[in-house]
Amino acid sequence: MNTLAVQRWDDHRYYHHSRINQSLHLLSAICFLISYGLLFSDPAMAALLAWCVSMTSRQAGHFFFEPRGYDEVNQATDEYKEEIKIGYNIRRKIVLLAVWVALPAVLWLQPSLFGLIEPAQDFQGFIHDVGIAWLSLGVTGLLFRVLQLWVQQSFMTGLAWAIKIITDPFHDIYLYHKAPLYLLRGELIDPMGHVKPHA
Repeated sequence: MNTLAVQRWDDHRYYHHSRINQSLHLLSAICFLISYGLLFSDPAMAALLAWCVSMTSRQAGHFFFEPRGYDEVNQATDEYKEEIKIGYNIRRKIVLLAVWVALPAVLWLQPSLFGLIEPAQDFQGFIHDVGIAWLSLGVTGLLFRVLQLWVQQSFMTGLAWAIKIITDPFHDIYLYHKAPLYLLRGELIDPMGHVKPHA
């Protein structure tokens, strides 16, 4: 639990200064919770919602709105933060998102996925197959990073990160539910007053 708490704290204080990013994380978290519910009735649709809305809004916040210069609050360079990031840093995210974009093209060109699945008979079947492929990518991406962290640091680090990722939607709603209100007041950057004493 202590490892999880440290990972959550570092994730917030290092990578979520932008109120737009925080607001997009709120949207992402709500959609992820809907996806969690859909997993029990329609896994393909759950993955489509998770990737097309939750992941795109979440990553747009990081790529386009999060400041990438020197972090005065934490006295850290962007290069340092990218190097120590427990989860997917920008470089790893680009690889993951490239695979995400490529999967529909692969299924379009190879509907049977090289003989691994029954080919879709219509466009609805194709969309279903894309959803299942994206669900598989999500699970694979999670397990791959857990194994990396296990080898590089410890099993506990990887396990804590997996728990963090799975429960992030609940925690993000708790952390960022007021972010849209701050945005409406014209505050684009969280002053992080609660972080400074700990930095």
